[in-house]
Amino acid sequence: MKPNVLLIMVDQMRADCLSMLNHPVVDTPNLDQLARNGALFNNAYAATPSCVPARASVLTGMSQTSTKRVGYEDKVDWNYENTMPGEFAKAGYHTQCVGKMHVYPTRNLCGFHNVILHDGYMHYNRFKHTTKSVESFEQTDDYLNWLRDKAGSNVDLTDLGLDCNSSTVTRPWALPEELHPTNWVTTQSIDFLRRRDTTKPFFLKMSYVRPHPPFDPPEAFYSMYRDLDLPEPPIGNWTKEEDSTNAGLNPVTSEGIVPKRRLERAQAAYYALITHIDHQIGRFLMAMQEYGVYDNTVILFVSDHGELLGDHNLYRKTLPYEGSAKVPLILADPGNCLGLNKNTQIDKVAELRDIMPTLLEVANIEIPSSVEGDSLLSLWKNENTNWRDYIHGEHEHGVKSYHYITNGREKYIWFSQTGEEQFFDLVEDPKELTNKIEDPNYEKQVKVRRDQLILELVGREEGYTDGKELFAGRPVKPTLKN
Repeated sequence: MKPNVLLIMVDQMRADCLSMLNHPVVDTPNLDQLARNGALFNNAYAATPSCVPARASVLTGMSQTSTKRVGYEDKVDWNYENTMPGEFAKAGYHTQCVGKMHVYPTRNLCGFHNVILHDGYMHYNRFKHTTKSVESFEQTDDYLNWLRDKAGSNVDLTDLGLDCNSSTVTRPWALPEELHPTNWVTTQSIDFLRRRDTTKPFFLKMSYVRPHPPFDPPEAFYSMYRDLDLPEPPIGNWTKEEDSTNAGLNPVTSEGIVPKRRLERAQAAYYALITHIDHQIGRFLMAMQEYGVYDNTVILFVSDHGELLGDHNLYRKTLPYEGSAKVPLILADPGNCLGLNKNTQIDKVAELRDIMPTLLEVANIEIPSSVEGDSLLSLWKNENTNWRDYIHGEHEHGVKSYHYITNGREKYIWFSQTGEEQFFDLVEDPKELTNKIEDPNYEKQVKVRRDQLILELVGREEGYTDGKELFAGRPVKPTLKN
C-alpha cells in the first residue's frame, strides 16, 4: 500500500521559532524530532504572506498570479480544477481535513472527502462588502458547536475579550485545556484514525488556527514563558521610529510603539501557543503509533505565513520581511518510506506552491500540469542541480503594496505605490537591520534582482514595467488573467 500522508499546517508561525534553530527561548521538542526524522528547509517562504492567498497556493500548487490572489482578495471563487486533496482522492486515498480551511463557501470541500471545520472567529463578515452572502458562524463552524455542547450553550469564543487579530493583547485560556481549539484539532484527528477506511491509505490535513491571535494559551504553557527574559525584537536602521498617532496602543495594531510589558506578554503568549501546538503534535504522533500507522506515514509540517511580533515596530503579517514571509517547513519520514538521509537541512529557496507536488510525488501520484511548484524531494535527494534561483512574492496592501525577490540569501523589495526600494544581505544581516539599497558594494546584486522582478512583471495589466524599468503608483487591484 502507498504511504499515508499527513500535512500539519499552523497559522502565523515564524520560521525562527524552533528550538533546533537555537531560538533563545522557544521550546519545540516534537518539531525538532520531526526534523531529525527528515529534512528542514531553511529558506521556505510564503510568496503572498496572508492566510487566503497562502492557503490557495498550498491547495493548488500554483503561484499567486495563477490562483488570482495577490492579497486580501475574497472575490475569487474557490473552484480550482486541480487541488491537492482532490488528486489524493482520485488516487484512492481517504482524505480528511480537521481545522482551518479559510475558503468560500466556508463548507467548500475543495477535494476532501470530509472537513471538520474551525476557521477561527469573526471571519465570516469578510464578504459583507461583496455580492457574496455572509455566512453564520454558528451554522458553519464545527468547533463552536462542539464547545457549546461540552461547556454550555452560553459559551462564546469572544468571552476572553480578545479580538481574532489582537496583535498585542493576551490572556490565558479560561476553560479546561482539553477544550482549547488546538486540543480539539488533535482530538478530532485522532478520531479520524479510528473512523478511517483502513483499506485505503489516508491523506490527513491537521490545520491549527494558532499561533494566530487571539493569544490565549493554556496557563501551563503561558507560565513557561511569562517570567523569562525575552529577546528584544530587531529594529532596523530604516524603521519608522516615531508613533505620532499612538498606533501601537491599538490592540489589533500592525505597527507602532507598544508598551514594553504589553509586548513582552504578547511574546510570551505567542511562544506558549507554539509550544502548546508542539505538545499536541506529540500527542498525535503517539496516537499514530498506537494505531500502527506511524511508520508508514510521511509528514509535512508548515505554516501559511509568519508573524512580525514587533520586528521593526511591525506586527501581524502581509509584509515581505523575514518574520512575516518566511515559514517553517519540515518534511519527515519516521518510518523511512522514502529511504533518504535524515536529519538534513536544505538551504535552497522553497515556496508554499512546492507542497502539493512534493506530497503527490511521495504518494507516486501524477502531478497535474496546472501545478507550478516543484517537488522538494529532488532537493532532498540532491538530484536537482537546476533549482530556481529565486521566488517572486507580492501583496496588495494599499500604499504598502509591494513585490519582492529572494533566494534566502538576499532580498530585494519594491513598494509599488511609492517606488521605495530595499535590499538586504540575509547572510550578513539575517534580521534585516540595514537597508543596502544605496550601498555601492551591492549595486550589481540590486540590479540583478531588480531585473528579475521586471521580468516577472512584464505583461501584468497594472503596467508596472515596460520591460526596462519599474513604474510606481499603478493600480494594485487588477483582474488577473490566466
